[in-house]
Amino acid sequence: MEETKKIPELYGSLVFNDKVMREKLPKDVYKALRKTIDNNAHFELDVANSVAVAMKEWAVENGATHFTHWFQPMTGATAEKHDSFISPDDKGQVIMEFAGKELVKGEPDASSFPSGGLRATFEARGYTAWDPTSPAFIKDKTLYIPTAFCSYSGEALDKKTPLLRSMEALSKEATKVLNLLGNKEVTSVSTTVGPEQEYFLIDKEDYAKRKDLIFTGRTLLGAMPPKGQEMEDHYFGTLKTRVSEYMHDLDMELWKLGIPAKTKHNEVAPCQHELAPVFDTTNAAVDHNQLTMELMKKVAEKHGFVCLLHEKPFAGINGSGKHNNWSLSTNTGINLLEPGKSPAENTQFLVFLTAVIKAVDDYADLLRLSVATPGNDHRLGANEAPPAVVSMFLGDELTAVVESIENDTFFNRMDKVQMETGATVLPHFFKDNTDRNRTSPFAFTGNKFEFRMLGSSLSVAGPNVILNTAVAESLAGFYDELKDVAKDKLDDAVHELVKKTLIEHKRIIFNGDGYTDEWIEEAKKRGLPNLKSTPDALPVFIADKNVKLFTKHGIFTESEINSRYEILLENYNKTIHIEAKTLADMLYHQFLPGVEGYMNELADTIIKKKQALPGVSCKAEESALSKVSHAYDSIYELTGKLTEDTAKAELIEDSLKQADYYKDTIIGDMEAIRVIADATEEIIPEDALPYPNYGKILFYV
Repeated sequence: MEETKKIPELYGSLVFNDKVMREKLPKDVYKALRKTIDNNAHFELDVANSVAVAMKEWAVENGATHFTHWFQPMTGATAEKHDSFISPDDKGQVIMEFAGKELVKGEPDASSFPSGGLRATFEARGYTAWDPTSPAFIKDKTLYIPTAFCSYSGEALDKKTPLLRSMEALSKEATKVLNLLGNKEVTSVSTTVGPEQEYFLIDKEDYAKRKDLIFTGRTLLGAMPPKGQEMEDHYFGTLKTRVSEYMHDLDMELWKLGIPAKTKHNEVAPCQHELAPVFDTTNAAVDHNQLTMELMKKVAEKHGFVCLLHEKPFAGINGSGKHNNWSLSTNTGINLLEPGKSPAENTQFLVFLTAVIKAVDDYADLLRLSVATPGNDHRLGANEAPPAVVSMFLGDELTAVVESIENDTFFNRMDKVQMETGATVLPHFFKDNTDRNRTSPFAFTGNKFEFRMLGSSLSVAGPNVILNTAVAESLAGFYDELKDVAKDKLDDAVHELVKKTLIEHKRIIFNGDGYTDEWIEEAKKRGLPNLKSTPDALPVFIADKNVKLFTKHGIFTESEINSRYEILLENYNKTIHIEAKTLADMLYHQFLPGVEGYMNELADTIIKKKQALPGVSCKAEESALSKVSHAYDSIYELTGKLTEDTAKAELIEDSLKQADYYKDTIIGDMEAIRVIADATEEIIPEDALPYPNYGKILFYV
């Protein structure tokens, strides 16, 4: 009870937030900093000096001894270099110092992070630059300063810089359209995101015995236990005490850092769970999600767990995704994706809804690319996640609105229906005017869109860069078509623009079951791209229309686009290469010796039985030995092929051809081995292998 009372005081207690800034900063400095945060205005070094002094004093008061520029390189993780506040004086003592120049700029080694050719090994210099729109925080007695990361020549080497650029581009184009529609009070528009995070918790001791989990994050071998998720008893099930205690501690750590963790529950698969935050400005939401993933792993260790964020750690059960709930809000507090009481009459809403529809259709290939990873390739289209074909779900009411606009017919708004439960004791409530569609990659869910294709380990920066930029492009086109229209004809022009756009892009709207083969065929007829794997998706990054999009809005330069393309290819190739080598290692040093030991036991049993009981049948033992022996020979041969093919892959110089080879040959080798190995695991004793099986890992509590 005491702990609950302290939560409002605890929340954000380790964040240099607005409350702290008001208390610590001179009024003029506070106003200058708020202007920078709220209006993207530039600020001077003298302001930074005042902020640095206040930030250091606050950090030291809260136990911090060091500071770090915290940034998000192209590894997909975060990076940090810690420096202490101490500065020696001429008396052999030290004082605690932190200047504006240290707040504003850091200098990590740019050549040691992925650059896709932007930086050579000998070109080491790079810079981190303070992002004042994402608040600093204290963790592990260190002041963390969110920063952007760029090369010596100014190219973005991180995920934050393009995100900030895309947010500014969307704000600019959205504000122009709103002002044109008569909403003159709006001076900026922010995108907001609430990323739901799925994850697995397994016992630390089991994890330590699995080379595949340690090196790749997923199991490369493993037969399903007698029970998986088919009873559907884990989803929203009662939290086990050990898991509940972990979730409680995780909430506390997140709340200290001002991360609005809201919902927690068991997910579909055994050992799988979910955490969902309240939405926040996209930039802060991205930073918060990176912190959330880090803290999930850190807190797990304290409870004897390991937190798995791989998209598919176990075959045969659901993998983990990350739902990106995206919306638009004005600086005047209006949610632009809120339909209001009458969506058909809400011109502003319809304009922005149509802009999103056009954006998703025009750049469906880029949205698919934004979630393309080796891990996510295991999920998409696997009857547990949306298919690889991007489509939009609008629901019954909005679809009816779209059809009425298209056909110039009157829209009859759906009345709220009171639910009849048959039990008089239950309170009355009204059902929503539309259902939810969990098979849709991009679904409207009331006042936001839920982009459901993201993998659990993915930084949400990339998908939001694409989404922001694509919508900015739609709005820029709308503005160009409407800017010269006379005021008395604007309403008619807007109606015609919305109608024309909806007719041109309605192919992207699909409210049915995205899991069916029929939909995939229908999508093909509609001309929607079906990019099934990461190597299939990556080339769209450098397609002419997409390069034009990014450069037009200042999101990426051509060199930054090419560098990211190379980094993504390299990441895919390295990931599959590590998986192939890990599988071969497990087979040669663990699985095959274990099977061989069991065969020797069977052979010894047969010999001893025949010696002790001449003439007795050993049919069962001989049959088992024959099955296992044939499997052993097949696996040994296939492992040799995998090793040879992996060596061939290393010699392929063209990165895309190499990726295709890994996809078509190496993954095929691994799958062929797994089919036989998993079948063999089902007929040998549990203790024949030196690592825990699925039954032990997934049902530890």
